[in-house]
Amino acid sequence: MAVDDDPVIRGLLEVNLEMEGHDVIMAVDGRDALDKVRADPPDLILLDVMMPDMDGWQVAAALKGDRATSGIPVVFLTARAMEADVRKGNEIGVESYVTKPFDPIELMRLVDRLLQAGTR
Repeated sequence: MAVDDDPVIRGLLEVNLEMEGHDVIMAVDGRDALDKVRADPPDLILLDVMMPDMDGWQVAAALKGDRATSGIPVVFLTARAMEADVRKGNEIGVESYVTKPFDPIELMRLVDRLLQAGTR
């Protein structure tokens, strides 16, 4: 699953994930993501941090706090690269933190590593 309120970023994520052979569920914001996760839990979530209404911090906390979804690996995608933000993500339990702009090839390698690790 890829969650981002920016349609350009969503498109980039979707194309790259599909090129790697992944089935992709797209979500436009935090609430949309939680609804879709409950309906069809993904193997991994790429999650924008800065979104309107319900931000990535809130979404990740909801996912990691629910036994049904706590094992789904979450990767934060954000322009915020401050150490305090990384610590906050670690405290919530996210698996990784990728700063925008990101290298699509490196991001796909990370996705593959997390999926192969079977962290779910």
